Amino acid sequence: MTNKELAALSYELRKKTVDVIVGAKAGHIGGDMSVMDTLVMLYFKHMNISPENQDDPNRDKFVLSKGHSVESYYTVLSEKGFFDYETYKNTFSRYGSEFIGHPHNSLPGVEMNSGSLGHGLPVCVGMALAGKMDSAPYRVYTVMGDGELAEGSVWEGAMAAGHYHLDNLCTVVDRNGLQISGTTEDVMGHEPLAERFAAFGWHVIECDGNDMNSLDAAFTEAKETRGQPSVVIAHTIKGRGSSVMENKAPWHHKVPNAEEYARIKNDLTARKEALEHA
Repeated sequence: MTNKELAALSYELRKKTVDVIVGAKAGHIGGDMSVMDTLVMLYFKHMNISPENQDDPNRDKFVLSKGHSVESYYTVLSEKGFFDYETYKNTFSRYGSEFIGHPHNSLPGVEMNSGSLGHGLPVCVGMALAGKMDSAPYRVYTVMGDGELAEGSVWEGAMAAGHYHLDNLCTVVDRNGLQISGTTEDVMGHEPLAERFAAFGWHVIECDGNDMNSLDAAFTEAKETRGQPSVVIAHTIKGRGSSVMENKAPWHHKVPNAEEYARIKNDLTARKEALEHA
């Protein structure tokens, strides 16, 4: 798929994700919208992961550390063919369903349970180190939220990754600037973020995390980097795709009412069509 086609797909999958959240009456919609482009780019262009090779020890590994954005993750996995979208949509967050509100590795394509913030990067450091010890060809990816960076375990993992020169590891920071209680800089400031990762021995790449060409270039650069782990600081917009939600902290976890739902779906459709006809 071309980057233009991937961008259109990301808006279609946003629409599907909104439908899931409205049906379940629960979901972290703001972060789902901001991270969707990253997930689409990784799963449909850069990672060697598919239903056909999910049991291959040399497959690439992915962990959604910001597990509260599970709705977008499950939607991408269903589009990739790991499981049926309709089953997911109709059972998500219902009693007895495996499709719960954080990733669960009982489901095809999910590498590990996540959602307890700060765990994804340290676990991925272990996966990447094991790959180095075994001379395995796989790469390891994790996506973190920027609010998650207040967890001390993130920086323990970052220190270890730099120490062991894990150039088979790439972490993404979904830098949308907002968390449930306000802006990240008001809650716990992260800047200068690039310099902080660089101080731990990381190769730092900053990009527009809602632009497919920018993301494509960032992940290509990460693959070509030798001797250092890479961090992609993906500058995104929380609630990306509709003026109803964009850059509004209350949409961290919120279910649209009927009027908001209609406006959001119309906005997402309009942006997809604009891309397709550009």
